[in-house]
Amino acid sequence: MLIDNFMPGYDFSETHDIKIRAKAGDVFRALNEVDLCESPVIRLLFRLRGMPAGKTTLRGMRKLCFEILGENENQEIVLGLTGKFWKIRGDLRQINSENFREFNEKGFAKAAWNFSLDETDGATRLTTETRVRCLDEKSRKDFGFYWTLIQPFSGWIRKEMLKTIKKHAEKAH
Repeated sequence: MLIDNFMPGYDFSETHDIKIRAKAGDVFRALNEVDLCESPVIRLLFRLRGMPAGKTTLRGMRKLCFEILGENENQEIVLGLTGKFWKIRGDLRQINSENFREFNEKGFAKAAWNFSLDETDGATRLTTETRVRCLDEKSRKDFGFYWTLIQPFSGWIRKEMLKTIKKHAEKAH
């Protein structure tokens, strides 16, 4: 998988998936076009975190410092983010696909987040995985505490994203 090229090793991870009755092309299109904040759950949780809760597409996540690291059309898309996610402001750093792998600043963590598609018999399994690598022991400890608190909400957001994408892909199909 493409995510392995950007983050083969990690300290924390979370995976969710959903079966969608649509071809991979329809799912990939919905993945890129759907307004993720149409979900009241995502809107609320974004607001609680102090993030913009207006129209937000996957590619629009750039306004939140997520960068597209790589993409294989109709198969997988990988986003990346670096910062101190456990802090209120996040101390986010600008990255791109070229410098993400090399980013290694102590006190920080980096996250790779993908959506992968696997089509079988006219249906598509859409999977999202989030991987976090902490760049020193202190950041691992700080993020670990933060992850314990936010992981259920993080998972809820991802499950809601999958349901929203499913609704749009099946409607288009």
